[in-house]
Amino acid sequence: MTKIIGAEIVDVRFPTSLELDGSDAVNVDPDYSAAYLRLVTDEGPDGYGLVFTAGRGNEVVVAAIQSAVDLLPDEEVETLLGHLGQVSKALVHDSQFRWIGPEKGAAHMAAGAVLNALWDLKAKQAGLPLWELLARMSPEELVEVVDFTHLRDAITEAEALEIFTRGQDGKEERIAALKQHGYAAYTTSAGWLGYSDDKMVRLAKEAVADGFTLIKLKVGASVDDDVRRMRLAREAVGPDIKIAIDANQIWEVHEASAWINALGHDVYWVEEPTSPDDVLGHARIRREISPVRVATGEAVQNRIIFKQLLQAEALDFMQIDSTRVAGPNENIANLLLAAKFGIPVCPHAGGVGLCELVVHFSFFDFAVVSTALENRVIEFVDHLHEHFVAPVTVVNGRYQAPGAPGNGAEMYADSVSRWTYPAGAGWEELRSSGRITAIASD
Repeated sequence: MTKIIGAEIVDVRFPTSLELDGSDAVNVDPDYSAAYLRLVTDEGPDGYGLVFTAGRGNEVVVAAIQSAVDLLPDEEVETLLGHLGQVSKALVHDSQFRWIGPEKGAAHMAAGAVLNALWDLKAKQAGLPLWELLARMSPEELVEVVDFTHLRDAITEAEALEIFTRGQDGKEERIAALKQHGYAAYTTSAGWLGYSDDKMVRLAKEAVADGFTLIKLKVGASVDDDVRRMRLAREAVGPDIKIAIDANQIWEVHEASAWINALGHDVYWVEEPTSPDDVLGHARIRREISPVRVATGEAVQNRIIFKQLLQAEALDFMQIDSTRVAGPNENIANLLLAAKFGIPVCPHAGGVGLCELVVHFSFFDFAVVSTALENRVIEFVDHLHEHFVAPVTVVNGRYQAPGAPGNGAEMYADSVSRWTYPAGAGWEELRSSGRITAIASD
């Protein structure tokens, strides 16, 4: 029987702040980073997971992942993979480790990294990409992996079983359609706040030429700048391309609607208009900016906040993130909640590895959960994919179905070594060239 014989956890950081890739009103100079986990087995394959961060603090998540790994039951891999619902509860509800959450922050994301790695291992053993593994599990197996703690006032096990059972009808046709046609994407690559107007316009035009029908602009630093950039973007892409905006939590509740309304009703959605924890604030903003819609979720800490956002009618689009919550188990719960409340899921994927990971949930959602494509898109950001063994592919504005076994989190060993922080060769070269200093980067 296969055993886990070790865990390698590495602080990997990429210097994206040098070109202001990923910049917005709050995250002004991010270095896209990953607390990167490899669960080593004695017979192979190994399982990979990661947690995305913006640089500083990545070392905290690395330490938290080690603590989460230490909580894994001492069982053979086959036993762990056969009871991932129980494993999830063992990590998330540990009576001592949960205190530094509970179910939020570094502890929760660390549990998610371990669960992502276990699901990666399960998919590899099955010889399937994660989305197809999930789609081919029975309704009963899917219900077993979900933690319904504090959800039963919104959705029960019986309701979840009904959703998964209903999703079996036409499943094979939907799987075939995904493999043939892929899934719609949108792009944020043109809209980073630190980009010049000329660069934004050029990239927006390139996005349209590449087949994207929705682009997103970062906003929130200056209303005058936002109005100007919105006008330039509209002139660049023409009247038929949707434009969303993303405030990254910058506004107070009472000021958000005036700022958003200054941009006009040409906005497809406004993302994270205020604190991700402010359920009532989101609900108020949504009422005040209609018909502009509200999207949020990349920083929502767990399924319970998503439940409240849905119950309060505070969002129009749910934006799950693949590494913010406790792994695939909790994101399956989030998909169930969205299906119950009839809200489209449009995942967040800005960040290293997030495209590779989150695409599986949208594909699974269409195959078995919502069984719908209308108003659903997956974010795409076109950088850092070259570091991954099985990078996502986007053709004519559509994600192609992942075909490699696993969840897509595995990086090339050379990339991990080169960008290990702070002593990797890439960081040493940046210091020696004078592009960064030891003080500035530490």
